[in-house]
Amino acid sequence: MTELGKLYGLGIGPGDPELLTLKAHRILTTVPVIAYPTSENGKSLARAIAADFIGSDQIEIPMYLPFNIQESSQPYYDQAAQQITQHLKIGQDVAVLCEGEPMLYGSFMYIFQRLSGKFSTEVVPGISSIMASTAMLGVPITYRNDVLSVIPATLDEVKLRDRLAVVDAVVIIKLGRHFAKVRKILDELGLLHRALYIERATQTEQRIVNITELEPTEVPYWSLILIPSHFSDQL
Repeated sequence: MTELGKLYGLGIGPGDPELLTLKAHRILTTVPVIAYPTSENGKSLARAIAADFIGSDQIEIPMYLPFNIQESSQPYYDQAAQQITQHLKIGQDVAVLCEGEPMLYGSFMYIFQRLSGKFSTEVVPGISSIMASTAMLGVPITYRNDVLSVIPATLDEVKLRDRLAVVDAVVIIKLGRHFAKVRKILDELGLLHRALYIERATQTEQRIVNITELEPTEVPYWSLILIPSHFSDQL
C-alpha cells in the first residue's frame, strides 16, 4: 500500500525572499510538489517571493482564486484541494505557499480545512505583513497593557466605525477599494493624524505615503493602515 504524502502550509512572508524562515526554505527546496494561489492574469505573489528557490524538477500547481466580490472562491478551493489530493494519495509531499502567515487571513486556511483531517499536515509559520509593516514604518504598535486590534476594511461602515471608536492600537487590512470609506471614518473619529499607511511592505514596490495625500483609486489590496498606541500615555 502506498504511503500517503504530507501536506505543508508554508508561510513565506510578506514579500522579501530573505524573510523566508530556514524551515520554510528547507521544505520548499525538497518537496516534489508546490502549490500557490494565482490571479486571473496568471500572476502569483507567493510564487514570486519563492521563485529563486523553486527547482525545474518540481511539479507546480497554480491555484486560481478570483479576487473579486462577485464570484465565490470556494469552488476554486475545492478544485485546488482535489489537485493536491491526487499527489498526496500517491505519496508525494505537497507544499502550499502562502503569503505572510498561513493562519492569519491566509489562503492556506481553506486548504487546511479541506485536507488536514485526511492527510498528515504541518503548518510552518511565516512573518505576517502586519509585523513586517510596523518594522518598515519604524514604530512600535503597542505598549504595556494596550490591546491590538486587526480589522478588515471590508466591514460595513457602521461596524467599522464602532470598532475603530474603541481601539488602543489597530491595523486595518484589505484596504483596496475600501480606502475612501476608512479614511472618512478615521477623520470623523479624530484618528487620521495618527494613521500610518504602507503598501507592499518589504517588496521592491513598497511605498510609505502620507495618508492625506493618497488617491483612493490607486490604493492596492496589498496595503494597510497602522494606528499605533499613544506612546506619551505609557511614560
